[in-house]
Amino acid sequence: MNDRVDDTLLSPAVLWSPESESTLLGALLLDNGMWDRVGDLVEEADFFRQEHRLVFQAISSLLNACKPVDVFTVFDQLQRIRKDDVVGLPYLNALAQYVPSASSARQYALTVRDFSLRRKLMGVSTEIHALACQRSVGFEETLDQATALLTPLFEVNKSDAWQGMDTGMVEFLDGIQRRADGEEDFLSTGIKDLDDRLDGGVRKGEVVVIAGRPGMGKTALAMSIADHICGMCQPVGVLSMEMPKAQLTTRVVSMRSGIPLHKLKRPERLTDYDWGEMTRTVEHLRQLPMFIDDQTALNINQLRAKARSLKRRHGLRLLVVDYIGLMEGTDRKANRATQLGEVSRGIKALAKELDCTVLLLAQLNREVEKRPNMRPIMADLRECGDIEQDADIIAFVHRPAHAKPDLGPEWKHYAEIIVGKQRDGQTGIVDAQYTGDTVKFCNWMGDRPTSLVRTKGAEL
Repeated sequence: MNDRVDDTLLSPAVLWSPESESTLLGALLLDNGMWDRVGDLVEEADFFRQEHRLVFQAISSLLNACKPVDVFTVFDQLQRIRKDDVVGLPYLNALAQYVPSASSARQYALTVRDFSLRRKLMGVSTEIHALACQRSVGFEETLDQATALLTPLFEVNKSDAWQGMDTGMVEFLDGIQRRADGEEDFLSTGIKDLDDRLDGGVRKGEVVVIAGRPGMGKTALAMSIADHICGMCQPVGVLSMEMPKAQLTTRVVSMRSGIPLHKLKRPERLTDYDWGEMTRTVEHLRQLPMFIDDQTALNINQLRAKARSLKRRHGLRLLVVDYIGLMEGTDRKANRATQLGEVSRGIKALAKELDCTVLLLAQLNREVEKRPNMRPIMADLRECGDIEQDADIIAFVHRPAHAKPDLGPEWKHYAEIIVGKQRDGQTGIVDAQYTGDTVKFCNWMGDRPTSLVRTKGAEL
C-alpha cells in the first residue's frame, strides 16, 4: 500500500506550517527589530491559526504605535482587544521559546506568506469551479469574473528592496555611458518635432495620453506612432474598442502605401500602380509585429490579461488603448469617475509591470468648443481627473481647419500636437502635418500658417 500523500487531495487545513508561524511570532516577541525584516511580507490574514492571527495583530498594533513588544505587553494588548482568554500568558511564553536567526526569520515569513497564497488560490479555484458550473451565465462574463478573482493574487507584495544612492549612481552613470555610446532608451514617434519635445521619444513604463474631440485625429496619431514603431520591428499591440480590426488594418495599409483610404474602400477606383503598391505594402506589413484586438467594453482585468498574454507570446513594446471612455470598471455599480479612475491607475501599473509604453486615447468634453481658438487645455479631459494625475505625458490633438472650416487652404493639412503635461520635460505646441486621405500624421515642412493669431498663454 502506498502511503504517499496525494498533493491534489490536500485541503486548506493542511496548507500551513505550525513551526513557521510559531517561530516567526517568537522572533517578534524576543527581538522587535525583526519587524523591519518581515513587516513588509506578512499580514494578520496570512496566519492560519486564529491564536496566531490575534498575537500578530497585537504585535503589529504595538510596533506601529512605537511601543515595546514582549510577552507581557502583548498579553495586555490582547486583553484590550478581546475580553476572553483565547491567548494566555502560558501560550505566549511558549511562543517566546522560539529563537531564530535574523536571516531565517524572513524565510519563515516567506513560508507563512507562501502557504497563505496557496490557501487563497485554493479558495479562488473553488469559486472559479462554481462559476464554470453556472450555465445561465455567458462564457465571456464567466471568464471576466474568474480573471477578477485571480488578479489580486498577481499583485501581492511586489515592493522592491530599498536601493542606496551608491548603487543608484552606478546605474545612473552606466545609463549615461550607454546613451553616450549611441544606445537609446526611447523610441521615436516618427514626428521629429514631437520627438524633440519629448527628449527623444517615448520610454518604457510611460503612459502617454492622446486626447482630443471627435474627428480631430486621436486614432490617426496613435496609429501613425504605432506604425512607425512597428516598422522598427518593435512589438506593438492595439486594443481598439471603437473600430473593428478590418477598419484599422485598412488604415495601416493606407498610411503605409500612400493610397487614399477612399480608394481602398472601393477597389474599382484603384489604378494599376495602386494595385502594385498595395501588394508590396501588404507583403511588407505581413512581416511586422503588430497585433490588433477589437473586443469592446473591456475592464482593466481583461485588458491586463490580454496585454500579459501578448507580452508572453510575442513581446510588447507599445500598447495602444483606444479609448478609455469605452472601458468599464470591475464594479459596474460604481460611478463613472470611480470606474475610470480604477482603469487609469491599472493602466499605469501595467505599463511599469510589462516595461512598455502605453498610448491611452481619451475624449475631451465640449467646453473646448466654447473658446475662441478651440485649443484644448488640461481641464477639458472628460469624466476623470485621475487620467491627468496618472499620465506621464498628455498630448492634445488640434486641427484648426477641422475646428474652423472657413480657414484658408494653407490650413488644410496643418495640425497641432499640444503637449500639456510632461512629467520629466517641457510642455508646448508641436507643428505636425495631417493627411486626411491616408489618415496619417507626419512632419510639418515649412513655416507655420500665420493667419491664425495665437492667444496669450497658448504656449503651454
